[in-house]
Amino acid sequence: MPRLAGKVALITGAAGGQGTADAEAFVREGAAVVLTDIDAAAGEALAKRITDSGGKFRRQDVSDETSWKDIVAAALKEFGALHILVNNAGTIARQGIVGTTLEAWNRTMAVNLTGPLLGMKHCAPAIRDSGGGAIVNISSTAGLTAHDDAAYTASKWGLRGLTKTAVLQFAAWNIRVNSIHPGQIAETGFFHSGGPAFAHAARTAIPMHRQGLPKECADLVLFLASDESSFINGAEIAIDGGYIAAGLANMRNLIRSQFTGANS
Repeated sequence: MPRLAGKVALITGAAGGQGTADAEAFVREGAAVVLTDIDAAAGEALAKRITDSGGKFRRQDVSDETSWKDIVAAALKEFGALHILVNNAGTIARQGIVGTTLEAWNRTMAVNLTGPLLGMKHCAPAIRDSGGGAIVNISSTAGLTAHDDAAYTASKWGLRGLTKTAVLQFAAWNIRVNSIHPGQIAETGFFHSGGPAFAHAARTAIPMHRQGLPKECADLVLFLASDESSFINGAEIAIDGGYIAAGLANMRNLIRSQFTGANS
């Protein structure tokens, strides 16, 4: 039996990169999906391509509370239930503290932190009334360590903490809430926006010496959304090729090898 047979899922930021990979995995495993994104053209094309067995696209700015109310109501009307929320929508400004504009700060917080808050606020009661389920918040390794982008880092650390509060408040509703923390993931808008020098540096620091793939993140999201992870709640899982665990030691060893090689 498909792993999400009979489940209804809502995935934000579904029109590209990891969101699309999540949507493809969920449909493949039997879920009906509500796909949302601010990019209507790409979202409609995705829905047409992958949701022959059931699914809808809705344009959404996740920072708009009214849109959340409307989309949850539409999902319940269309499918009669809601079991899974994936808070995937995100943005990045790539501005340091001194260079951060208030406009970029506010927009990053609105999408990366307020959006998931509103998603949980309006989806959790529907998931409860559907018998329970799972929420997966897409954070970042920037939510586990330092990152040059001030607003992005703050928002992802905030989402990590918000996930813990959700565990406390939703466990009694039979809703599990976990966060995943991707590192460098190729074939995404975030990856391309960093530029080749950043990608090279990150790949060098990652002990596995490669970027991850959207499908690898989607496989983790699928696991956390399914009943296979029924006793996992409040976890923060780095999916980063070992960067958080050993990136610093990996760079130390690399520099040591270069140093000793140059002087041997």
